[in-house]
Amino acid sequence: MARFGGWFLMERLRRRSRVLGEMGRALRLFLPMTRDVLLRRYRPVPWAAFLWMLAALAYLVSPLDLIPDMLLMLGLVDDVVIVGWLLTRVDRRLKGYRIWRARREGGDPPSGEGRCDGERPP
Repeated sequence: MARFGGWFLMERLRRRSRVLGEMGRALRLFLPMTRDVLLRRYRPVPWAAFLWMLAALAYLVSPLDLIPDMLLMLGLVDDVVIVGWLLTRVDRRLKGYRIWRARREGGDPPSGEGRCDGERPP
């Protein structure tokens, strides 16, 4: 039984680390992607990524929460979970940009990522 519990815990941590990686990747790529879009270097514009990021920022600054921030830990956990979920959505919408950027820099697309739907060749 202890082995099962340890395996289960490790699997949950592994999944959480993947989500944290997606959140970090979205934050690292969003500003460079925005710059490339504004300078008209990257097309098509990933409007869904902009909308998800706008939703995350709006939730952070909005006084309305699912759980009020006055309930110290629960209110903060609520913000982290919802904004984290929104950032994973941003990351998924940046797949085409990651591929475009890797090709532009002369490298191969990140492993496991080929052409995405709607992407035009560089």
